Parts: sequence; C-alpha cells; structure tokens
Amino acid sequence: MDITLTTPAIMFPAITLMMLVYTNRFLGLASLIRGLHQRYEADNDPRVREQIDNLNRRVELLRSMQGFSMGALLCFVLCIFALFLGWQIPGKALFTVGLVLLTASLSQSLREIRISCNALKIQLGDMAKK
Repeated sequence: MDITLTTPAIMFPAITLMMLVYTNRFLGLASLIRGLHQRYEADNDPRVREQIDNLNRRVELLRSMQGFSMGALLCFVLCIFALFLGWQIPGKALFTVGLVLLTASLSQSLREIRISCNALKIQLGDMAKK
C-alpha cells in the first residue's frame, strides 16, 4: 500500500483540536489547583490535600498526553517530508509511529477522564452523606 502526501496531512486538524482540548483541560486544572491550594493553606483540610494530589496526577497525565500528541504531529510532518522526497518506506514508518503516539495520547486521555469521574463521584458522595 502506498500512502500519499494527503494521508498524514488529514491528521493535522485532529491533532490540533486535541491539543486545544488538552490545553483547555490544563488551564481548568491549574485554576482548580490554585483555588484548592488557597483553601488548604487557610483550612489545612486533609480532604483538600487529597483533591490536590488527584489533580496533580491528572496534570501529569495531561503532560504526557500533550507530549504524545506533539510527537505524533512531528512524525506526521516528517512523514510528509519523507513522502515529498519519494521515500515511501521511511514515510510509512513515520506514519505508523505517529499513529501509535496518537493512540497513546488517546489512551492517556481516557485514564485522565476516568480519574476525573472518580473524583467527582467522591465529591458527590461526600455531599450525599450530608
């Protein structure tokens, strides 16, 4: 199977959109962490500390998600360059690596969403007890 220049190029809008979503998530988490940190310094509540630890795990996942996405984008750019020069085999290899990195980013995103949902369940469970 031969791939053309347009094959990796169709990945650019998807990765750009993913990076935008990841950046928005990061900004939201940063805001939450700042607010919780102020609350922790004022109250010294251990539950707030647990929430901050949870958010720190999510930030780490977001960083790896963004790294995998940027790696995929770089592979797709290099793939286009290789295909432009007529190097089919390196182009296919770069495209494959890009797809693997994109899959890794999406799987990390799934983990981050699961952690987020668990945190919300804990918060709602705490409210239900009251």
